[in-house]
Amino acid sequence: MAPFPLPLESLLGHWGQYIIYFGIGILFGWVLETAGFSRSSKLAAQFYLKDMTVLKVMFTGIVVAMLFIFLTSGLGLLDYNVIWVNPTYLWPGIVGGLIMGFGFIIGGFCPGTSIVATATGKIDGLIFLAGCLFGIFAFGETVGLYESWWNSSYLGRFTLMDMFNTSNGVIVVGVVVLALGAFAFAEVMERTFGKNSGIRFPRWRFATAAGGITLALIVAAIGQPTTADKWARLENTKGQELTDRAVQIEPAELLSLKYDDNIKLVMLDVRSEADYNRFHIADAQHLDPRDISAAIKDLHLNPSNTAVVLISNDEAAATDVWKILVAEAVPNVYILGGGVNQWITTFADDQFKQDHPLLAKVNNNADRLDFSFAAALGSRYTAADPNPEAFAELPFEKKVKLAVGRVAKGGCG
Repeated sequence: MAPFPLPLESLLGHWGQYIIYFGIGILFGWVLETAGFSRSSKLAAQFYLKDMTVLKVMFTGIVVAMLFIFLTSGLGLLDYNVIWVNPTYLWPGIVGGLIMGFGFIIGGFCPGTSIVATATGKIDGLIFLAGCLFGIFAFGETVGLYESWWNSSYLGRFTLMDMFNTSNGVIVVGVVVLALGAFAFAEVMERTFGKNSGIRFPRWRFATAAGGITLALIVAAIGQPTTADKWARLENTKGQELTDRAVQIEPAELLSLKYDDNIKLVMLDVRSEADYNRFHIADAQHLDPRDISAAIKDLHLNPSNTAVVLISNDEAAATDVWKILVAEAVPNVYILGGGVNQWITTFADDQFKQDHPLLAKVNNNADRLDFSFAAALGSRYTAADPNPEAFAELPFEKKVKLAVGRVAKGGCG
């Protein structure tokens, strides 16, 4: 059984999945309304240290989600890689956060809570929501003036684990401890600045805090599955795809994908840099398998119409990388059948083959470039970028079928 998240569209259909989304939205709105987040006075009190409900509710949501995400991931029930994590653009993010913060203080709402307030008939929420919509429109009309800055300081899928170069378990325990410290600070502030300095807090909060720490320690003890662990769970099904050659595409299909406007094609050449420099398919990117961790993060940010094709001299090296990418939940990954050797055999003319004769076969020459090259000209060969019209009648079995991967989701902000 594949790990969660569940493919709701496959299970319920395109429109059926929206029933689940609608239910989640209703529940989220109910939680915000129950917490009092439809009242601007309660939200604004956060900034005067009188009522710290915003910090408590949001931090609780963050901690609970974090604990169960990494717990279920550690148990193999959920694949963390397929959860959308907003890519980080450092300086635009900081400036955007400051702008939103000032708007929150001045207006008493954030975008999400303004919708809750509007739904409950509050005029100030409606006015704030109208301001949000106007801001979205204004941004859309002016972003072209500062687009280069808007896309600057890109860090990709950047998490606390990346920042501190440590394990998920350490971060989970650290965030829970930080949250408990923030909750304690909030209680002190509410007693000091709140309307009722003699406010009494429920005693069960200590049991909840102990439960949170215990669960965090369990998450840290379990750890997270390695790539090898993930592949072991998928090997029966995905390994069969390799055996059935369901993911090894022919050179003619790859050539057709290069000129398909409906597909974003990512070709990753996983050979040695020397072989890549001797000859590579036009637009193929060189990927050292030792750098695959960073590549995986970028691949997860591609749109759902992306097809990834791995290229080696034959298929051995590409197959090894394919297993890693599949284990790490990168969708729509394929292998160039026969590799570069088969590409050259298919598209090179007789003159090219005469100038670059086949090398003699030797033992243990798996994944070797079979053609000799006196110079490293990369893709500056006609065979590296063949004319698709000249090979339009070349038959092939179509194997690339795009499966929907992660979809970017918004947040309260």
